[in-house]
Formats: sequence, structure tokens, C-alpha cells
Amino acid sequence: MAALTDLEKQQIAEAEELLFSGPTKEGFAKDLFFGKWRADSIRPFPSLASLPAEVRARSDQWVAKVRDFCRSSIDPVKIDREAKIPEAVIRGLGDIGVLGMTVSKDAGGQGLSQYEYCRVMEEIGGHCASTGVFVNAHHSIGLRGLELFGTQEQKKRWMRPLAAGEKIAAFALTEPEAGSDASNVQTVAVPDADGRGFTLTGEKRWITNGGIADVLTVMARTPDPTTPKGKITAFLVTPDMPGFKVLETRMEKCGIRGTATGRFALEGVYVPRENILGPIGKGLRVALTVLDFGRTTFGACCTGTAKYCLEQMMARAKDRRQFGKRLADFELVKGKIAEAAADIYAMESATYHTAALIDSGADDYMVETAMIKVFASDQLWRIVNDTLQVWGGAGFFTDQPFERMMRDARLNLIGEGANDVLRCFIAMVGLRGVGMELKGIYEGVKGWSPQAFLNAGKMLRRAPSILCPHDVLRPHARDLGKQIGVFAQACQSACIRHQESILNQQFVQARLGDVATELFMASCVFARVIQLLEDDIPDEQQQLEIQTALLYLKLAKQRNSVRLKAIGKSFDDQLNKVADLWLEH
Repeated sequence: MAALTDLEKQQIAEAEELLFSGPTKEGFAKDLFFGKWRADSIRPFPSLASLPAEVRARSDQWVAKVRDFCRSSIDPVKIDREAKIPEAVIRGLGDIGVLGMTVSKDAGGQGLSQYEYCRVMEEIGGHCASTGVFVNAHHSIGLRGLELFGTQEQKKRWMRPLAAGEKIAAFALTEPEAGSDASNVQTVAVPDADGRGFTLTGEKRWITNGGIADVLTVMARTPDPTTPKGKITAFLVTPDMPGFKVLETRMEKCGIRGTATGRFALEGVYVPRENILGPIGKGLRVALTVLDFGRTTFGACCTGTAKYCLEQMMARAKDRRQFGKRLADFELVKGKIAEAAADIYAMESATYHTAALIDSGADDYMVETAMIKVFASDQLWRIVNDTLQVWGGAGFFTDQPFERMMRDARLNLIGEGANDVLRCFIAMVGLRGVGMELKGIYEGVKGWSPQAFLNAGKMLRRAPSILCPHDVLRPHARDLGKQIGVFAQACQSACIRHQESILNQQFVQARLGDVATELFMASCVFARVIQLLEDDIPDEQQQLEIQTALLYLKLAKQRNSVRLKAIGKSFDDQLNKVADLWLEH
């Protein structure tokens, strides 16, 4: 990349200030549970064409540079076969700036936005899943806690070598008893009598970069007078501390075999007080914050892989002939290609909406990032499977990448929060606000029966009116608004019917979580198409995107119609009964 002139640097800085330092946007997804569609939060969509020219040019340069590096220096087949990312690849990623992209320039990074970082992660994830996970573990969750919560002294000590790739970072939360249940950390940190430090004891496992990292963010439980179990605190730990023992550097795995997934023990590791990251007892906040960043780039990696699959599906469909026709002439093949293209459009739309939301300085986007993670990983799993199906027998052999990609993609449904757990998380975060609102109303009408309150509650929610300036989108705006209204009524009914027992109704939670996720994706796509019609882009590209987006909106409506019907006409009791019978057998 050619060196920038002082004038170009000034133009980029001014453009960034305009784009990323405007009014702080609020999260959009939680309001769906109340039947609201907040236009000021979802619009305008941050399309590439709408970015300031200087920022777009810089972003395009970074994407091109990283794409060239991937093609010339990263061999995903060799990485999978040898179960290791070569040191030369790690050094190269550091040299070109990938391992410190969002770190400020003052601290040795590139100072880029989350939006630009996601574009780069699309390229890496679409080329090699192992390398994508490595970069995500190092940057998105490894050093991100230091970037966001570290003291100036901590940053001065570690950030520059981490941003350059001279040192590797890791994020250590998972334990034998703590995975998706992040609050169940058993590692303990006992303070010294003089208060100068803590002694850590416990075990961490399934930690990406855990056995090779130079700096690890470790979650441990510290004493707190308000709870017998104590509260979780984040510590910066280095492997040279006495008592730090690597038990396994590279645990054998089904997929993403190139990553060094490690297991280590903390056997009385003394950590000085100045290594505490963030406030004492606020480690869960540190953890959940960095996971929000990681889930956004997670979505970008899944999008990149899905785009590669779509290209391979189309290439095979146009090249392969059966029964005297190209595969591309068969409707069932066309259906796989079209649905993949539509879902990729939604993955991409939600990822870049949320990245721009983060860049705007918003405080709350945890529901959006969870939705991206669930939707992107679910759809990628199906898209990889459909790609292998289109390739048929040829795709089943290891001279093609699809069996490796299936193994790699399976991790996405588990890592950074298992999808079923996140479905329930999405629902319960949204339902909490609805429940609190209903509680206040119910206390004012205590003479009502629950059924009367339920019937009255259905009248409190109305479908939002989604204004649309374009004729082609108005029917979809009406459909989206109606479905949001039906969803809000379903949320309200679930809170009234189940009351506190809603905490144990996982079938209901999962359906509501999936409906909310699809509504969020559809809203991002809708906002993107409005922006598309206003951007100055070639007509052919515009029509391709419009038709793809309209297909997604139809698919989303169809999927959610099935889910919403299942909420009222399910056989959940029978599922539980049969499962219990088998478990007791």
C-alpha cells in the first residue's frame, strides 16, 4: 500500500469523524419485543457506497492487501493437515497490521474501525477458518479487553508488542464447569494479607492460543462481602509466572485444526494487583464486552466462508451436466443457490449494521451480536452442507475443501456461546423488559383474573407503521410491521401465561429468540435496500441486490410464520415426557 500524503491523512480523519463520531445510536433489537421499529436506530444503513470516499478507499486497500496475503501466504489445506498455523503466517499477519487493526496508532496499531476490521475478517475467514479463529482469538477477544479496560501502564507494557504480533494474546474463560455458563467460573483468586496481589488456582481448557499465548486475560473468582461465592475478576497473566503449567498445547479437534487450542493449570500463580484488568468483581462485564466484539467479527468470518461456498456452488452448477442438462437448470439446485445468496445478504447486512453501531459509540449491542452469531453460524452450516450436496460425490473427497469446511463450520455453533444457549439469552433479555412493564400494569389492576389480563394484553400491542419512500418495498414494510406486532403480542402472552416460570420454558424462549433474530435480520436488510435505492451504483448491481433482498424478506416472513404458529400449537409437553421416559429407561 502506497504511503499516504498528509492531505490524504487529514481527509480520512475528517471523514472518519463525520462517519463514526456522529450521534450515538441506540440498540435496535430489544425494542422489537415491545412491537417497536425504531427507524432512527436502523437507518441510515452504512453501505459501502454511502461511506466517505476517503474511508472507502482506505478500506478497499486493506481488503486488497489482506486478500493478496491470504492467497500468497496462507495454505488452508496444509494448516489443516499439519494442525498448525506456521510461524511465518503469524509474523506476516503482524507485519501487515492485521493483529492490531483496531488498536490506536499511538499504541502501535492501525487505528481502524470495527466496520473496516469486519471487512478484513471476511477475507481471512473465507480463505482459512483456522486463521480466522486465531486472529479473532488474539485481537477480538484476546487483546480487546486490554484495549477497552486496561490502565495506561498496562497498555504501555503489553499493547505495542501484541498489536505487532510479537506477542500473542488469549482470552481464558472456559473451564471444566464453565463454558456457556460464564458465571460458573471455579478458578479462585485469593488476596494476600497485604493486598498487593492475588494467588490464582484452577484450570482452564479449550482456550484458543492458550498454550502459546504471551499474555492471557484470565477470569477468576475473588472474595466479595455480598456473596459467598465471590465475584469474577479479570487478570492479566503471563506464562512465565511460577505455577502456570501448560497441560496441552494443541488439543486434537474435529475442525479448525490449525488453531492451538490449549489447556493449562494455575497452581498457586501469584498475580500482582496491578495486573487486574478493569474493576475488581467486574470480570463478567469485561468478558461479555469482548465477546460482543468477537461475535461481530465471528459473523464476518461466517459471511466470508458462505460467500466462498456460493461461488463454488455456482461454478459447479454451471459446469456439471447430468441427465442431459447443467445442474444450474434444475430447480432444486437453483433453490439452494438462491437461498444461500439471500441468507448471505442478511448475514452481511446485520454484521455491518452492528459494526457501525459499535463504531458510533453505542453502549448496548449485546442482543444484536448474539443474533448475528446464531444466525450466521446456523446459515453457514446449512450453506456448506448444500454446497457439498451440489458437488455430489466429488465434494465428499478430500481433494476438495468441503469436508474440511464442514468440520470447521461445526465449531461455529458451539464457540463463543452455544447457539441454543444464545437463543434463550436473546429471548430472556428481551422478555425481561416486557415482563417489568407488565408487572407495573398488573399491580394497578390486581382485581383482574390472569385470563382477563391476558386478553387485555393482546390489545396493548399494535403493529408498528414502517414508513417507506419506495413503492417496491411498501408491501414488505407492511408485512414486517405486522409480524413485529404479532411477535410483541406473543412475547406479552408468554410473560402473562408463564410468569416467573418463563425462566424454565426453553422451548418457548428458543422460538421467541429465533423470531426476534429473523426480525432483526429482516430489518437490517430492509434498511439496506432503502439505502441501496438511494446510493449511486450501477443498475445491474442494484437489481441483483434488490431481488436478493426481497427474496430474503419473503424467506424471513415464511420462517417466522412457522415459528409463531408453533408457539401456540406445540407439543412441548409430549417432547418432555418422551425424553424423560428415555432418560429413566
